[in-house]
Amino acid sequence: MFWTTNKRIIKAGFVGFWRNGFVSLSSIVVMTVTLLVIIASLFFSIIFGATLNQIKNQVDITVYFVTTASTSDELALQKSVDALPEVATSTYISADQALANFKQRHATDELTLQALDEINGNPLGAELNIKAKDPSQYADIASFLQSQSVSPTNGLPIIDTVNYNQNQAAINKLTAIIDGGRRLAIIIIALMVAISLLITYNTIRLAIHASREEIAVERLVGASSRFVRGPFVIVGIMCGLVSAILAAVALYPATYYLAQATTTFFIGFNIFNYYLANFSQVFLVLLASGIIIGAISSWLAVRRYLKV
Repeated sequence: MFWTTNKRIIKAGFVGFWRNGFVSLSSIVVMTVTLLVIIASLFFSIIFGATLNQIKNQVDITVYFVTTASTSDELALQKSVDALPEVATSTYISADQALANFKQRHATDELTLQALDEINGNPLGAELNIKAKDPSQYADIASFLQSQSVSPTNGLPIIDTVNYNQNQAAINKLTAIIDGGRRLAIIIIALMVAISLLITYNTIRLAIHASREEIAVERLVGASSRFVRGPFVIVGIMCGLVSAILAAVALYPATYYLAQATTTFFIGFNIFNYYLANFSQVFLVLLASGIIIGAISSWLAVRRYLKV
């Protein structure tokens, strides 16, 4: 009996989907646009996150050692820094390498190079470049460095300067942007899903309104709420399936057209390549969103407006 009832519900849903072709088409169009808006919001979140990660990777702090610091003390400090849970990577640059880098940066500045040649020896100390796992953690790293500014062997200073104070404003601003961007992405996606449910809900009501006499007859002969509601839920699911396929097809030319623009404005992020590389995940999101929105909208429309 259970399987027989389910087969009848599914069959009735398929019949209703094709019989009310215009209404089904309207629902599909609305849901397709809805899914495209949802996936566009998701893409925006991904692009925004990727762009912020690119910027975040360019933010760091540098420790400048005094020229009298020993290499052993410098490497010992690097080892202590690497042990911090906030640190992602650290790069040690010896005094000789720092001098070579300086000369390379000023290769076209003859006056600077001449002045450097007149100095007896290397005026630059070694450097330690530190990248945190999150920009908000640089303050803790800077505090740690202040506590390690003298040599444990002779008590003499080994750190000349740490450029955290110079970068602090940029780091704090970036942290605020990242936090705000995450909240904005969540709000936008939640808002789009809510709007999608509302629009699809009202569109599917048309199909229910067109079948009101048939539903009245079913209720008079004792049809259960599940039997009356089931076909409309099936129609909603079918609309969601078709809409997901159409949205996936429409995304191909859309992302291809926007590929150059996203690459230019979002630090090399190519939306078309991302779509192709993650097509299966994107399609699953479209499919799941379409089925859920269609099913829930249909179920709510029947429950609220037909008093089943």
